[in-house]
Amino acid sequence: MRVVAYIRVSTAEQGESGAGLDAQLIAVTAEAARRGWELVATHRDVGISGKSVARPVGLAAAIEDVETGRAHALVVAKLDRLSRSLLDFAGLMARSHERGWSIVALDLGVDTSTPAGEMMANVLATFAQFERWLIGQRTREALAVKRAQGVRLGRPPALPEDVRERIRRARASGHALRAIAADLNTDGVPTAHGGREWHAETVRRVTIAPPPPHAEC
Repeated sequence: MRVVAYIRVSTAEQGESGAGLDAQLIAVTAEAARRGWELVATHRDVGISGKSVARPVGLAAAIEDVETGRAHALVVAKLDRLSRSLLDFAGLMARSHERGWSIVALDLGVDTSTPAGEMMANVLATFAQFERWLIGQRTREALAVKRAQGVRLGRPPALPEDVRERIRRARASGHALRAIAADLNTDGVPTAHGGREWHAETVRRVTIAPPPPHAEC
């Protein structure tokens, strides 16, 4: 099996010393020799975080090697060299499945070219899904707390004060909400979020909204 090695360090100092990169490459080279793999290329990223797999240099080149058929598998000494995010790893694993190449992470026994390694990868993907659920749950709970505190969520309105005053004056003069909306539409006045059409409910929200705070001098 032809493989490509990917090695990474987070800081420029580690890259200059070579210690971190050398240790990773030694591990990959030894495993390739033990298993009879042909190591066709080594790609590296220096001073790059593992928080995201969006790395346009080393990782992109390694992925290009496996997706163009130059190599069958992408090998890393440690999974966190490839990604510190299980969500990103799960996405990369799905991509490898779709395009017919394998991922090998030596420290955790991940090797999607073997049944046992595939099982370990699926376990990690399950944890990634759980991580995604936890993030969503925390977000929903935080939003619920904000709503309970009376915080208005979403984009703040950007309606000019002269338009607000126009609506308030028209309403105070006894004009119906629909009539005010029709007048605004006729004059081509955009809504608070840039919409083209006013409705009675849109006008009503303006009439009940508190005036924006004045900037302090």
